Amino acid sequence: MIISIKPWLEKADQPHHALLHSQSREILTGSAEKGSGGENPKIKKQGGVIQMAQKQDFYHESVLAQQVLDAMQPVRGKQLFDGTLGGGGHSEMFLERGAHVIACDQDSEALEYAGRRLERFGDCFLPVKGNFVDMDLILRNLGIDLVDGILLDLGVSSRQLDQAERGFSFRKDGPLDMRMDSDSVVTAKDLVNDLDEAELARIFFELGGERRSRGVAAAIVKARKECEISTTGQLAKIVAKVIPKTGSKNPATKVFQGLRIAVNREMECLESGIKKSLDLLVVGGVLAVITFHSLEDRLVKRFLRRHSAPFLDRPEWPEPKVNADYCLRLPSRKAITPVREELQANPRARSAKLRVAVKL
Repeated sequence: MIISIKPWLEKADQPHHALLHSQSREILTGSAEKGSGGENPKIKKQGGVIQMAQKQDFYHESVLAQQVLDAMQPVRGKQLFDGTLGGGGHSEMFLERGAHVIACDQDSEALEYAGRRLERFGDCFLPVKGNFVDMDLILRNLGIDLVDGILLDLGVSSRQLDQAERGFSFRKDGPLDMRMDSDSVVTAKDLVNDLDEAELARIFFELGGERRSRGVAAAIVKARKECEISTTGQLAKIVAKVIPKTGSKNPATKVFQGLRIAVNREMECLESGIKKSLDLLVVGGVLAVITFHSLEDRLVKRFLRRHSAPFLDRPEWPEPKVNADYCLRLPSRKAITPVREELQANPRARSAKLRVAVKL
């Protein structure tokens, strides 16, 4: 059942709605960061139209847009949860087709941008500060038991990668941060300077897939004895001494990926989040997950296949057994990937994979 979003805002100050970040109210009411003149300094008015001071490509084009629409089937009467709002591209598509959308993101900057971008949809849209791993609490605090669809678009936005101060990329020198939620405590700098050599090697190998993880970890430990490693440039140079550049890819790519995943606990959140999604979907509801590296995709693929098999069988069993976890139907067992035209328009979509499941 569709629930108007405006009453949720009115409840946001109540204790049991604590997960509704105060900024979520401000985004929709237009009161965020107003100066003495009553206007948000980050917003410019041109010809009576409110525009962001930044360009509209603040984040990036939503990957696999048409494929996501085909899977989610947003129409009037449906209520969808976008667990990774980002710049709001996917949510905007859902809203334009009449669906109601509850969306969350850890990034306060993303929430502000997407909130302004989508404020024209009024009561049909609610941005909430949070991680999708808490989707059950977010929805419960809004009085919602079930939704018609859940979308998780994983990875890092182009905006986050392009902002040197966020510390996600080695392309520009910046503080070694990598937090998607700037309010969280642990940064990449903390991990690089505080973890022992064995744990660093584990992160680079297991989360980044870096084969020379031990050599990189040893080089980091040696370098930090001389001075603290505090910038992306410092770390990239250390890695480059261990891993020579052999192609177009930067030698530090996998090391940075492993650190980012560790800082944001991405794999733990993904595993817990997709488990929770099963209890939050109506019968016929859709779970759609977009991954950007093999570690994520492997986890999602195994989870969906395990929950879409009516029976389980092993060589040592006399006969197949009923699968107690069976609750999903997979429209396709293969991942959906971008078409050539999308890759030409948006090269960053090249590693994206969409997997879809329907609740039985």
